[in-house]
Amino acid sequence: MRIKYSVARNKRKKKVLKLAKGFYSDKGVRLRQAKQQVNKSLTTAYIHRRDKKGEIRQLWIVRLNAAAREEGMSYSRFMDGLHKANITLNRKMLSEIAIRDPQSFKQLAEISRKAISTIKKVVGTER
Repeated sequence: MRIKYSVARNKRKKKVLKLAKGFYSDKGVRLRQAKQQVNKSLTTAYIHRRDKKGEIRQLWIVRLNAAAREEGMSYSRFMDGLHKANITLNRKMLSEIAIRDPQSFKQLAEISRKAISTIKKVVGTER
């Protein structure tokens, strides 16, 4: 009897079973269960790679909030002051500065505080 698709089919099976290696029970051995679990695993891996970026950003914001509170201001006030002072540092770099170089972060907090107060003075005089 002639075998059809043997090489291609075996390659496909090997690829799926290689990805399913180490899965619980028959999900790592049987082709149908392995296919289903591999599809599900790859889907959640894709989704969680995207979620991870948001979680990391939240971590930076928590760090910045803690550092800003030590300087006597909230995170939102701190960021508002930086924007008004035209300082364009991203949250990742700001959180690294807060952790590794507290003196520089104090200077940034002062700049932020001054930018907020000067804007308030200018707005107050226009009325």
